Formats: sequence, structure tokens, C-alpha cells
Amino acid sequence: MSIFEIMMLLCFGAAWPVSIYKSYTSRRTNGKSGLFLVIIVLGYISGIIHKFVYSFDNVIYLYMLNVSMVSIDIILFLRNKKIEKEKDF
Repeated sequence: MSIFEIMMLLCFGAAWPVSIYKSYTSRRTNGKSGLFLVIIVLGYISGIIHKFVYSFDNVIYLYMLNVSMVSIDIILFLRNKKIEKEKDF
């Protein structure tokens, strides 16, 4: 278990609640990229796979927490995209 890996995941993880809140309240996709969010999730999933295959430790829970938060943001992105599409009509 690396303190640097833990710090990285905590720092990145601290940003997601803010992003989720902004996505939820703004109901807009401005400044967001669905592709970017999917790439982030794939990165976290790769970290989880690495933990299972090579060095299982409790840091895996930080990866899982971050995947959960980014997944929520993706769901909100899709919801907001739908809201924007409905407003266009």
C-alpha cells in the first residue's frame, strides 16, 4: 500500500462530490465531456483490476468509491443531456 496512491485517490475523489452537486443542480452538460468521464471510470477500473491481480489491499475501496462517484456523474450527465434535448423542442 502506497501513501502516494492513497493521496492521489483521496485528492481525485474529493473533486467528484463537487462535480456531482454541480451536475445535479445545474441540469446542464456545459463544461462536461461524457467521453472524459468514461475514460476516468476505465482508469479506476484498471486500478481495481490491478489490485485484484497483483497487490490486493484496502486501497481498492478508494478505487471503488471513486468509480461509484464518477458513475453517478455519468448518470447525471445523461439525464442532463436528455433535459437539454427536451428543451430544444
